[in-house]
Amino acid sequence: MSTMIDVKGINKCFGKNENKNQVLNDATFSVEKGEFVSLMGASGSGKSTLLYLIGGLDRDFEGSISMAGQEITTMKEKELSKFRLDKIGFVFQFYNLVQNLNVEDNILLPLTVKGYKKSELKEALDEILNITGLTEKRKAMPAQLSGGQQQRVAVARAVLGNPDIILADEATGNLDSVSGKEIMDLFKRLNREKGITILQVTHSADCASYSDRIVQIENGHIISDEIK
Repeated sequence: MSTMIDVKGINKCFGKNENKNQVLNDATFSVEKGEFVSLMGASGSGKSTLLYLIGGLDRDFEGSISMAGQEITTMKEKELSKFRLDKIGFVFQFYNLVQNLNVEDNILLPLTVKGYKKSELKEALDEILNITGLTEKRKAMPAQLSGGQQQRVAVARAVLGNPDIILADEATGNLDSVSGKEIMDLFKRLNREKGITILQVTHSADCASYSDRIVQIENGHIISDEIK
């Protein structure tokens, strides 16, 4: 296997001087291509901060991060934005759907931003609607959907462009247990059938049970890295 995510010696602080708070301390780990890895820790442990650094959403840190064989630490902003759009699918705790767009237009949004025409994406859209169980809801507006359905739209949007990596931050955090299980089953299916590498931040042992490995973080330190 090749390494898809390589994190080395990450240090991250918020604030300055007497208000300085070090949230990550020499964090180092890697994720291989096709793995499903959970990053776990208590609230305030640094897990979401680390995920945002890996996704290039925060660039103020020390250390190095490589994604899909490319060092993102030294990329210019325009280059990094293109890299994120091409290689990474993000799924957040809050669904971040555009309320005045229907399901299929929300799913298509990142690729239409890239210049694709809707007609070019019909086959891929039909496939991901089927995989996510949203075919019958394709014309529905977000306000007409349950929380679980909205999160499936967010997952479909993240996957449509065939990313190498999905980064998920507490993707089931706002869902009931049944909807949460549906999202985790969907992640597992995408990991197995499409070979997408998944790194999820979670505090849930149930969600972590779907992954191949669990990386534990405590007070900004990686304290364990175990294959399940």
